[in-house]
Amino acid sequence: MMHSNDYDITFGPSFISDKSPYLYTYACHETERELCLMELTELFGHEPDGEDWLESELWVDPDRSPFLSACIDVRMTGESIEEMAEQADRIHLNNVSFKVVCLKAGDRFSYEQSRGYERVVGRQITGIAQMKAPDVTLGMISTGGIWRLGLLHEPERAWLKHKQKPQNYSTGLSSRIARALVNLAVPRLSEVTLLDPCCGMGNVLIEAFSMGIAAEGRDINPLAIRGARVNLRHYGYDDNKVAIQDMNTLQGHYDAAILDLPYNLCSVFPEEEKLQMLQSLRRLSDRAVIVSTEPLYELLMSTGWKVLRHCTTRKGSFVRDIWLCE
Repeated sequence: MMHSNDYDITFGPSFISDKSPYLYTYACHETERELCLMELTELFGHEPDGEDWLESELWVDPDRSPFLSACIDVRMTGESIEEMAEQADRIHLNNVSFKVVCLKAGDRFSYEQSRGYERVVGRQITGIAQMKAPDVTLGMISTGGIWRLGLLHEPERAWLKHKQKPQNYSTGLSSRIARALVNLAVPRLSEVTLLDPCCGMGNVLIEAFSMGIAAEGRDINPLAIRGARVNLRHYGYDDNKVAIQDMNTLQGHYDAAILDLPYNLCSVFPEEEKLQMLQSLRRLSDRAVIVSTEPLYELLMSTGWKVLRHCTTRKGSFVRDIWLCE
């Protein structure tokens, strides 16, 4: 895929600096807002600046997070739309088609106002205006009365295809939650090893593999491993990365782990088993994201884990607790 940066674009002397900041927008359902904010804080190192946007010096591919909706590589700022239009006169897109998009985040404007702002700025740019499939899309946003303009990057959201798995549990992690959990466990993509010791149908592993993370899965249930292998093959991933094994007998060490504790809607998961699993997890990994359907704080503390962050997600009456620990 060709990106806007692949074209010869001249912004004139309006460059902010050699390291232009990025402006990200995000969106989530209210039942997953806590998880969204927790994930973005880990990815960027600080909480979002606004209720639907954040600014950062860090580049994070918008496809990385299921909650990011866009990223502007900011090249110009101004205190009014007139000032932005004046600066836009310095943008030269030689023989390149473009359009300007006013994002639906930050300060609120009506549909008519947004389209008007796009026209005011767009007609000052040297290039070929084209609304459908342009070569370059420029994003524009106002937050707190400050306008920003730059190259717009929108996620392709290829991970949405992971919703259509051949095998799945009705109560299994959604691809959106699984992807957010991977980002919590591995906020910086590098040479990191990830373990899912109760991998079920492989939902977490599929998200990890799609981001290029070296991951392995284990499960004590042969039927789960069989389903995980079907799902991994379906998306073109190595089905040898999963195996039948009790995590309490597993050897080795991993940089991070994601443990979705087993639960039974008709009976209580014994505390002794949870305690043993958390102790094994402490031995196996340095950092962990732990998912439970019951209070877990005291058990985490007693097994040597330090809780960094905690949130909940809801699906109807079904509530998950998510703990980020080291």
